[in-house]
Amino acid sequence: MPPSGSAQILIIAKEPVAGRVKTRLTPPFTPAEAAALAEAALRDSLRAVSATPATQRLLALDGLPGGWLPAGFAVIPQRGASLDERLAAAFSDAHRLRPDPVVLIGMDTPQVTPALLGEAVAALEGHDAVYGPAADGGFWLLGLRRPDPALVLGVPMSHPETGKLQLDRLDRAGLAVHLLPELTDVDTAADAATVAAHAPHTHFAATLRELDR
Repeated sequence: MPPSGSAQILIIAKEPVAGRVKTRLTPPFTPAEAAALAEAALRDSLRAVSATPATQRLLALDGLPGGWLPAGFAVIPQRGASLDERLAAAFSDAHRLRPDPVVLIGMDTPQVTPALLGEAVAALEGHDAVYGPAADGGFWLLGLRRPDPALVLGVPMSHPETGKLQLDRLDRAGLAVHLLPELTDVDTAADAATVAAHAPHTHFAATLRELDR
């Protein structure tokens, strides 16, 4: 099915290489096992995006694409040092390629569904921004009708109040924000178990079950 919808969807991710991804899963998992879980989460995220109507689907990647990447995605390199810089650059690069609203997610929520992503895309028709809070105090989705690096740059990332500070930035800019349900990011082994239990039919849950055998 060709892309449609009213916004583009962008995943920002790392190549799932042992020792470079999901390092907070070790222990109890080995670096190779953590990378397998990261790849599974990325596959689930890509699958959800593939099934969601969008004007364009992009992957802002730190590393090289592999066999886990389905057809239909444009791949752009990540730019910037800190995470806020990489997010701002990803928004800017996507919007430069196609001047449509942008919905951005990471690779840490394999339980994400096309229904949730579709709600985010639709919300940008009547709102300036859409925001999905994460259980750890961050956010799992950020959508902007008119991407502006100033809306992201300087927001402290990987901080207990990252989400609050990002939402405050949107509010101070006078944006009308649509809120999505809270999801759990997979950072720790406890997070992995929670997410797999919530979404047992995902690649992620199957991989976790195999590792736990």
